Amino acid sequence: MPSLSEADRRAALHLARTAVIEAVSHRKLPDTFPREGIFAEHRGVFVTLHVGKRLQGCIGVIEAKDPLGEAIVRCAASAALDDPRFAPMKPEQLAGLSVEISLLSILEPILHESIEIGRHGLLIRLHAQRGLLLPQVAIEHRLTREQFLEETCRKAGLPREAWRDPEAQLFGFTCEVFSESASREGV
Repeated sequence: MPSLSEADRRAALHLARTAVIEAVSHRKLPDTFPREGIFAEHRGVFVTLHVGKRLQGCIGVIEAKDPLGEAIVRCAASAALDDPRFAPMKPEQLAGLSVEISLLSILEPILHESIEIGRHGLLIRLHAQRGLLLPQVAIEHRLTREQFLEETCRKAGLPREAWRDPEAQLFGFTCEVFSESASREGV
């Protein structure tokens, strides 16, 4: 997975921020999406929103059906308004908004003993249920490998030990993660 240029990162963050502002302020999505270069690719992406230092929403797509530009806009707006864990963002929260984007690699089967904390994100699938956690979740919450597996199961609505079920499918992936705060620090 080739790394994005700094210009593409800034453009993606600006696109996500614009989508959040439009969705929260006007209840609509931007009319146009960039459709060239990286934004034409079909990639999994998650948009994570913080207001101050608090998580406000995180929505993504694992296997993109739409080009990346459109996926970023839809995920950003959904993270602001539709994440069921949080109340929809209000216009007065926009001043404290910080955006983070995680571009996913292709998902590949992984053995639990091969999981590297901070490097791999996880997806577990058992029957019709599935749950995903991004690599940064394990770092932020100081999880061990086993705790990370258990939390991924919990996210899927499965028992914590479900990853041990012989029918459980476990997939790993890596992410290119970038945020406005990191971009501002470099300025």
